[in-house]
Amino acid sequence: MRPWSSVITEEEERRYEAAGFGRSGGVGARPALLIIDVQYRTVGTKRLPYWDAIKEYPTACGDVGWAAVDHIAPLLAEFRRLGLPVLYPHVAPKNADTDSGRLAEKVPSIMTIDAKGYAFVAEVAPQKGDVLLPKKHPSAFFGTPLVSHLIDLGADTLFVTGCTTSGCVRSSVSDAFAYNFKVIVPQECVYDRSPTSHAANLWDMNAKYADVMPTADAIAALQKVAAGSGASRAAGE
Repeated sequence: MRPWSSVITEEEERRYEAAGFGRSGGVGARPALLIIDVQYRTVGTKRLPYWDAIKEYPTACGDVGWAAVDHIAPLLAEFRRLGLPVLYPHVAPKNADTDSGRLAEKVPSIMTIDAKGYAFVAEVAPQKGDVLLPKKHPSAFFGTPLVSHLIDLGADTLFVTGCTTSGCVRSSVSDAFAYNFKVIVPQECVYDRSPTSHAANLWDMNAKYADVMPTADAIAALQKVAAGSGASRAAGE
């Protein structure tokens, strides 16, 4: 069962397959991890169901967000163990005088978040050496120096985690694809307040822009690449 199995019909699956969508892009030689918007404003400060979580932050996804945090944590630990780059695209605190724009018109509640809401969730928080990328729009690429950092790091593959699946994750994934990065989306490491939108967007990203896979498979693929790199270095010595 894939995350979208209960949402996408067999007829829709057949149409995409007939068009040739859904081939694997694989993992390159130098992966980097993106942790997008995993802040208390998107999960809540306590592990609560959705309708309770939004009493604290209306932008929170509640327990599904915390479930994703629990899967991001071991993936992050593996990236750290292997010495691979970790980057944190995140929404910075809003200035009501200058940051209103279209986002505030569409989602006015985002202008009401307090300082704690913008803090990174402790279980997957950045550490010294990680790249912090404040952003004002959904894509991690738009108006940020993300591409410059990735070039400097020599990255060719992005493991994309965070939220929301249908918003900042999807827009970042499609932009990464447009820049010719290979993209992996560990399916339990992304979250959304809408289960239907979450499932449909995972399906569509897997068909067009990314390899969507279980987190365990993503970690195994990461370890395989790291082992191959180690073998290559040893052969060259």
